[in-house]
Amino acid sequence: MKIAACQYAFELIETPETYADHLTRLVREAAEKGAELLLLPEYSAMALTGQLAPEIRSDLHASIAGLQDLLPAWLELSSELARNFNITFCPGSAPVMCDDGKYRNRAFLYGRDGLIGYQDKIMMTRFEREQWDIAGSADGLKVFETPLGKLGILICYDNEFPMLARSLAERDVDLILGPSATDTLAGAYRVRIGAQARALENQIAVLVSPTAGDAPWSPAVDENKGRAALYVPSDYGMPPSGVYAESPTDHTLKSNWLITEIDMAEVIRLRTEGQVVTRRDWPDQFGV
Repeated sequence: MKIAACQYAFELIETPETYADHLTRLVREAAEKGAELLLLPEYSAMALTGQLAPEIRSDLHASIAGLQDLLPAWLELSSELARNFNITFCPGSAPVMCDDGKYRNRAFLYGRDGLIGYQDKIMMTRFEREQWDIAGSADGLKVFETPLGKLGILICYDNEFPMLARSLAERDVDLILGPSATDTLAGAYRVRIGAQARALENQIAVLVSPTAGDAPWSPAVDENKGRAALYVPSDYGMPPSGVYAESPTDHTLKSNWLITEIDMAEVIRLRTEGQVVTRRDWPDQFGV
């Protein structure tokens, strides 16, 4: 299958019409190149806050609160794009006010027939917990049935915890989507190392879409670094590095797609015919 991960740059977009044109052009670019699965990054919805008054979008908590009224149109547009371009589409994530009065970092997944489901981030970073006041998932990890197979979503920091990816692997997920947002190279490398380790441990593929570039108008996503990438096990038929494809730099002024084609059957085959069988040899016998 052909898949696309966006290295996403936050532009200051100040009207709903301009934003709709922006997202439509971005999706069309990848879809017209044959991509069947498109992934945008963590907190991609913060681009919508450019539509808020400058004094609101420049305030962290006010911008998150103001975003809530803009989310329904964003979700409707995402669903429409998935349908119109006949794709499986994760438009990234947003801080969403939930029924219990708590914000959660929620990634959505759409298909040609509408919403497939959503995944809330499990593990909060210090910034999310201490400054944003965002809560972790209340309903755990989900598995998404799609025309491309079973997918799971681990949002950014979630990729740094082995048990989360292992849970998805044990539920027969073959591809993990990893929308991310990191403001330093250290953060970007933590996500990269985590995603590569999860691919290695579970003999699985992990697709990462990061934010990259600067947005001085937003205190939430003002600095961003990261490379879009597809990570796989280092084994027969795969790159020795485990990096199947990757953006060339950690910074960009314009959103760019990393589009690559992979035969997931070749990844799955490694679980029985690889040099090692890490998925089978997971040390359950030690109570780990």
